Amino acid sequence: MNVFSFISNLFEPAVKLVDELHTSDEERLQLQSQIKAVENELLAKVIAYENQLLQSKTDIITAESTGQSWIQRNWRPITMLTFLVLVVMDSFGWLPNPLADEAWTLLQIGLGGYVAGRSAEKITHQYLQARPADNKSTNTAKG
Repeated sequence: MNVFSFISNLFEPAVKLVDELHTSDEERLQLQSQIKAVENELLAKVIAYENQLLQSKTDIITAESTGQSWIQRNWRPITMLTFLVLVVMDSFGWLPNPLADEAWTLLQIGLGGYVAGRSAEKITHQYLQARPADNKSTNTAKG
């Protein structure tokens, strides 16, 4: 269940209660409108929070991808190559102990993060390359 469904389900009993009240249609619609306004405000705050969280993650990936240190830019590929070696060794039975379930879970999370991180790095790199060109075109248009 996602957070939006949860919030909608949270307000659903109140909306149903208003429907069952013996009031005029105008009063009922006004109450329902007020409940929906509160629900929408809460959803807007959740969306704003999610946007801030995504922006923070983007800022971290941008800092990593534009970092001065070789290890700062390449720690994710090194980590995933290490996981690849472990998986191959486990598949052929070359490890003294098989990989634990937690290791596979960590691998799934890491691979998902790696793919998303690499995508963000590429997008960031393209954005940073395109940005000076945008500034040049606006400067030449002005001058």
